[in-house]
Amino acid sequence: MTLVGKTALLAALFASTALTPAFADSFNRIATFHVVDNLPADADPKVPTVSEIITATEDGMTLVYTDSPGERIGLIDITDPKAPKAAGTAALGDEPTSTVVIKGKALVGVVTSETKAAPAGHIAVVDLASKKVEQSCDLGGQPDSVVLSPDKTFLAVVIENERDEEVNEGAIPQLPGGNLTVFQLKDGVFDCTTKRVVDLTGLAAIAPEDPEPEYVDINAKNEAVVTLQENNHIALVDLASGKVTAHFSAGTVDLKNIDTKKDKVISLTGSMDGVAREPDTVQWVDNDRFVTANEGDWKGGSRGFTIFNKDGTVDYDSGTQLEYLTVRLGHYPEGRNKKGNEPEGAEVATFGSDRIIFVASERASLVGVYKDAGAGKEPTYLQALPGGIGPEGTLALPARDLFVTAAENDLREDGLIGSVVTLYQRSADAPAYPTIVSADSDDGLPIAWAALSGAAADPKTPGKIYEVSDSAFAEAQIFTIDANAKPAVITSALTVTKDGAPAKLLDLEGIAVASDGGFWLASEGNPEREKDPTENHLIKVAADGSIEQQIALPKELAAQAVRFGFEGVAVTGSGADETVWLAVQREWKNDPKGFVKLLAYKPADQAWGQVHYPLDKAEKGWVGLSEVTAAKDGLVFIERDNQVGRDAKIKQLTFVPLKGVMPVALDATDVPVVTKTVVRDLLPELRVPGGYVLDKVESFAIDAAGEAFVITDNDGVDDHSGETQFIRLSKPVL
Repeated sequence: MTLVGKTALLAALFASTALTPAFADSFNRIATFHVVDNLPADADPKVPTVSEIITATEDGMTLVYTDSPGERIGLIDITDPKAPKAAGTAALGDEPTSTVVIKGKALVGVVTSETKAAPAGHIAVVDLASKKVEQSCDLGGQPDSVVLSPDKTFLAVVIENERDEEVNEGAIPQLPGGNLTVFQLKDGVFDCTTKRVVDLTGLAAIAPEDPEPEYVDINAKNEAVVTLQENNHIALVDLASGKVTAHFSAGTVDLKNIDTKKDKVISLTGSMDGVAREPDTVQWVDNDRFVTANEGDWKGGSRGFTIFNKDGTVDYDSGTQLEYLTVRLGHYPEGRNKKGNEPEGAEVATFGSDRIIFVASERASLVGVYKDAGAGKEPTYLQALPGGIGPEGTLALPARDLFVTAAENDLREDGLIGSVVTLYQRSADAPAYPTIVSADSDDGLPIAWAALSGAAADPKTPGKIYEVSDSAFAEAQIFTIDANAKPAVITSALTVTKDGAPAKLLDLEGIAVASDGGFWLASEGNPEREKDPTENHLIKVAADGSIEQQIALPKELAAQAVRFGFEGVAVTGSGADETVWLAVQREWKNDPKGFVKLLAYKPADQAWGQVHYPLDKAEKGWVGLSEVTAAKDGLVFIERDNQVGRDAKIKQLTFVPLKGVMPVALDATDVPVVTKTVVRDLLPELRVPGGYVLDKVESFAIDAAGEAFVITDNDGVDDHSGETQFIRLSKPVL
């Protein structure tokens, strides 16, 4: 077995994410299609609609995806891949799971099961021109993966008959077992009468009577490889004869230095031995090797991918490489520690002279891109692609230099983004993503990070930025960033401590550099929280992160607070005139609607004052402040709405001059209102990456050379794509 060593990983990773790419051509996102745009006219737009498994017509001009909750397939016109267009849907009446297209017909696996104990389904033949179902072929079970052979003479259908996780705690066996069902096609025409069932029972050591086939792929020799996920087994089938020609266990791995506790801390100190791979997607790399995405589903999930030889030997295993990639790029889903990043999807295709392997992590919402180096050799890591929330389907269209992901999560009900289809194009341009990565810590492992929520620039060193993480994590941290690198690099992480231990119940939303080399931090309170309610605190820490002062608001003001509290801190003046400014995100109880507090604290006499900041009016949702930064003669704020994607209307920098601003006492009835000027609309910058507009623009800093940076907060990869955009703003900013 070949495992990626640390040195090789870092060399490959930084070769491809620094100024020198690892190969001549890169994939970059060129368009994002919102699946809700393809709803039928009579559909309720509030009902979830998703893209799950995705394929294309033979000319590569139309994408076809399955929409399980909508009980339909959808079409997207990508004649111009940079401007995908809704092309309608075809109703199926039941749940589609997978589809392929041949000669203008979509062959769709459709589940009609009333219960999991009585699985049922059929193949629906849909004419894409009329969008009508022309034929239905009973499968006698629940279909999952549907694949065409390269020569278009066979259709292979995985009949999963999936287990019910509510029965016996999801343990197998749970009969009836699944199988592989095969059809022959003549001149590209589906014929139900050619149906042949390949028995997969009696193969696996785990529940041999209940095979749980998950995915199938076919090579140029018409050999099918089938993953039996919960059985942790793999079978090879000769489609011409319908015979199983080989089968073997998918094996286990020992994982060291991984995060194993769901404690809101990414700590690469745990280990898991004998972890079953339990592969999901499988794809032939060539006629003798195939790659599996080892998601796990019952007891396993090895957090990586494996290339197998046909005889069952392991040609390559990624070990912790993919796991560390998600950590390094801020995409690690800490709340999923049983299976980590959960690689689920895979695709293999030849672009030019390069055979490319794509591995999609469902929970990290990231696609790792690798170049196959041939049998017995380690694949070369090339780059990573952001893939919406939960990329399920992957599709390569090498004839058009395109790659596509289908993200199945529709979170619109919660005010978040819906399901999207993302298009990437291969070109000579350098990779645009990631925009920020982490270096190694002293233990040789990647610095773990996410949820960047407030920034400050070092006053002396150009390109040196400090960032804080928020309550997505149990331990508050201060990161140092080298913004001169491209992508920017997190070079160190400092834990905020109290009495020698990590400080508890902090929600850092702002940071400013103190005159003594330490930091001022703003911790947002949540007095409305039922368990462990917190207060807004101004915190002074030493250069080593230890708390020197934790300053609470006066009680009469704290009583006015709601859960939208401190969202930034900045320092102006010096000596007796030094003032620490704190931005409050939204109106508190005693604020007039549309006005939020700017609090001024003078360390010299510990006096508090206030002024009001006028917010723009929201078209939808709310508008508030997310950051405050000191600039010449005044303060710069991030003012934003809480909307995402096309609903986002206000993401802007504003400037407030401080000349003549006189904060009043906290009990004053007449609070002065500052004058603001919008100096930068950030929406154009947020649209440049080609994805959907990210909601939380949370950080802004101006470095010692006058360069300005905006950074987004990825919410710790919780109901989020994990994408962080570290944006260098063009001048002038103010």
